[in-house]
Amino acid sequence: MLSNNIQDALNAQINAEMWSANLYLSMSMHFEAEGRKGIANWFYIQYREELAHARVFMNYINQRGGRVELKAVDAVPTTWASALDAFKATLEHEKKVTALINNLFAMAESEHDYATRDRLAWFVTEQVEEEDNARTLIDKFSLIGEDGMGLYMLDQELASRTYTAPSILTEE
Repeated sequence: MLSNNIQDALNAQINAEMWSANLYLSMSMHFEAEGRKGIANWFYIQYREELAHARVFMNYINQRGGRVELKAVDAVPTTWASALDAFKATLEHEKKVTALINNLFAMAESEHDYATRDRLAWFVTEQVEEEDNARTLIDKFSLIGEDGMGLYMLDQELASRTYTAPSILTEE
């Protein structure tokens, strides 16, 4: 059984994951409207990943006999000046998510809730990957600029990204 503190914190994380999903869906729609289909695809895959993350937390709460409490999700931004700006916003957002996950991990540790701590360990590793992906794309966009053949080629590269459900979701 989850403590009330852990259950409340996990429910708050579900809300944060849903906000993240909406952010990335908004980014996807922004770049799709600009004709940047590859960039739109990259953000759409991010959207699907965030939904999967929320589902992992929901499944976990239910597995532990807790109660999932879905709350309203605040509005997200809808425009970005450039792809580089969107990826910089992505990195800053992922740093905030990393802090949320780390705080949850510390809370589980302090409450000696080792099952929750172990479930969160996957997310700790995932956040390293999320931040690295954003940094890599920032570097690429900084290198090639916002127009020309380099942008076209990077857009094509990002169009090839596909969604794979997180292993932690398929294990359940």
